[in-house]
Amino acid sequence: MRTLKPHRAVTRRTVIAGAACGLTVSALPTLARAARPMLLQTVPGKPEGPDFTLPDIDGNDVRFSNLKGKVVLVNFWATWCPPCRDEIPSMERAWAQLKDRNVVMLAVHVGGQADKIWEFLAEFNVTFPVLIDKSSAVSKAWQTIGLPTTYVADPEGRKALRAIGGREWDNSDLIASIVALHG
Repeated sequence: MRTLKPHRAVTRRTVIAGAACGLTVSALPTLARAARPMLLQTVPGKPEGPDFTLPDIDGNDVRFSNLKGKVVLVNFWATWCPPCRDEIPSMERAWAQLKDRNVVMLAVHVGGQADKIWEFLAEFNVTFPVLIDKSSAVSKAWQTIGLPTTYVADPEGRKALRAIGGREWDNSDLIASIVALHG
């Protein structure tokens, strides 16, 4: 059985070509993970992360500017988004490694209904903070490009790193790049 090189993106054309070469559909999740880059992109110029105040799922307000001095991972997601669903288990594992290292993880749900969020979080046993951006105003201010989009803000509140699309957040290289923002 032939396999695709890990650096190639999994597209419809790749799936069709893979089928022609004898690849099975069960191999696709592995290929997708291999094709998904583990690294984060540097945000040019490190612009200030727009301040926001959003309610968490318990109704308590969380203000971004109150988190200065910490590295803050701001993940924009939605319950209907398949890549968001895929990355949630690795985010929970990453949270277990980061929460005692002066890092805050905020999962900002974009739009949607609260009951769907609760069902989703219960399914994945999520323990990191989840905020609700009903109007999508915060998502727009942070310039998300599709879902999931994640920014990692440095201790000064500047957007230092970015990920567009899903990641395996508990990857050791990813964890190291997040923790390194403490300087």
